[in-house]
Amino acid sequence: MSSLVVDHTLKERLGKNLRRARKRAGLSQEELSVLASLHRTAVGQLERGERVARADTLVKLAGGLSVPVGDLLDGLAWEPGSVQTGGFKFVGDGLGNAEN
Repeated sequence: MSSLVVDHTLKERLGKNLRRARKRAGLSQEELSVLASLHRTAVGQLERGERVARADTLVKLAGGLSVPVGDLLDGLAWEPGSVQTGGFKFVGDGLGNAEN
């Protein structure tokens, strides 16, 4: 999976979580932006998945919504990639003669 797909999915999920939490709190985007000390367009961009929030922005949004930060990250998890150790590849017979 490419990082662009993961990035888009991450932004989309975060946006849906933010919108859901804001609506549950009965707030408009503008009201949330005031409570979270963010520019009003930032909330809309985050909800539409146009950008991803930094950690400090997540904390501000959660505070403005009076919810745990985890509510905004619902359904998101990190899955570490696999790591393979390096190794030598033997080519030829060790006498300067490469095998074909």
